[in-house]
Amino acid sequence: MANSGVETDLLSEIQNAFLSEKQNLVVQNVGTQYDPVEVCLDRSVAETVNHVFKHKVNEVKPVTNQRASGRCWIFAFLNAIRQKFVQHFNLEDFEFSQQFLYFWDRIERSYFFINTYEELARKGEEPDGRLMMFLLSNPLNDGGQWDMLINLVEKYGLVPKAVWPEAFTSNRSMRFRRIINHKLREYAVQLKELVDKKCSEEEMKQAKKKMMTEVYRITSICLGTPPKNFEWEYIDKSKKYCKLSGLTPLQFYNEHVKPVYNPLDKVCLVNDPRNPYNKLLTVEYLSNMVNGRRVLYNNQPVEVLKKLTAASLKDNEAVWFGCDVDKHFERKIGALHLDIHSYELTFGISMKYLNKAQRLLYGGSLMTHAMVFTGFSWEENTKTTDTEDPLKLVEEGAAVDIKTMKWRVENSWGDEKDKPGYLMMTDSWYSEYVYEVVIDKKYVPDDVLGVLQQEPIVLPAWDPMGSLACVSCDNEVQISHL
Repeated sequence: MANSGVETDLLSEIQNAFLSEKQNLVVQNVGTQYDPVEVCLDRSVAETVNHVFKHKVNEVKPVTNQRASGRCWIFAFLNAIRQKFVQHFNLEDFEFSQQFLYFWDRIERSYFFINTYEELARKGEEPDGRLMMFLLSNPLNDGGQWDMLINLVEKYGLVPKAVWPEAFTSNRSMRFRRIINHKLREYAVQLKELVDKKCSEEEMKQAKKKMMTEVYRITSICLGTPPKNFEWEYIDKSKKYCKLSGLTPLQFYNEHVKPVYNPLDKVCLVNDPRNPYNKLLTVEYLSNMVNGRRVLYNNQPVEVLKKLTAASLKDNEAVWFGCDVDKHFERKIGALHLDIHSYELTFGISMKYLNKAQRLLYGGSLMTHAMVFTGFSWEENTKTTDTEDPLKLVEEGAAVDIKTMKWRVENSWGDEKDKPGYLMMTDSWYSEYVYEVVIDKKYVPDDVLGVLQQEPIVLPAWDPMGSLACVSCDNEVQISHL
């Protein structure tokens, strides 16, 4: 064993080289006392960050806070909807109940898992196979995707947060998830045993009923019982008292929300350079509802995503999107900027070697967080006049060179000193780490819409495009599907 591990001579050479560089010792003194990423902060770049934009949509108060939960996909969805809703109802501020969708997602996703596991057991899949191990790794993840949101609102509707506010567990979901995940793995064992002994259809039905009864009991004890009927009282901007009575959540959604913001009119566009563009993608076993909508991705070049995001924002409509938030991110100043940290100066290394496709392929990046675009800045060709709207000229087909420069982002981590409610994203960061945007079809060209008519390419369950938007405000990332 004398020659095991790193050779002694090599170690000595490396150590001597490190100690001979006086800069290493200075940086070491700092690096052992502080967060290594904060040590890498490039002050000259940080000083150029500002939150002034040429165009913003009508933004809404308050800044929302998902706290220690992975519900960013739900928060971003409801933030996008309320941006139109408050204008229609002339409100000063407003929030939808994020817990309402979270509750029903827990119920539906548990049922989806139970049925998926039964199906795979009947196909002969073994628990130690790659697919089963992946699905069992985190059965009830907090995160989700756009089409999964549509599954929920189309079946259950929405309610104002004033009608059904947050419980302790919706704000701090970790222990609740542990309980449900334990039970779901237990159910997986039971389902396999039932399949192996060739149980009757009635036996399987009764077993699944018992499982769902337990899931509902746990969920309702932790989150409460969602309202079946409610009334909503509010004061509008003109100080007028208003009241809507006798509503079910589904009525509220269909009669008062959907006419203002219809999720069914939106198109989910992704940028995945590993796969061919102008193709439709889906991921195996990625859903939250039995017989619900499939999660479909229209794969496009990133410039298409940017152009359509800008068109939507210019028309005063916020844009739901998914990204890998923790890369090149300076939280305290709210900056998503590829140059905000100088790893070269601190560690003598580059953190930009891999391209977007390579990061996806080698596990270096995936979608971890959903937020909302609310503004942007751009530069245009100097040939346009001051009275011409360059974005309008582009929409009309004119050959105008429009270059987006930075993007304003509404987050859902509260508005505190170290967690600003709005972030600044550079255009180059968008290119590298934004993976998905949801755009109203009225802004999407016919040839891009036509991709939705294709039979989708099915990616395996463990593909990174199946990752869910699920990072909490304290950066607890939960990667899985179900």
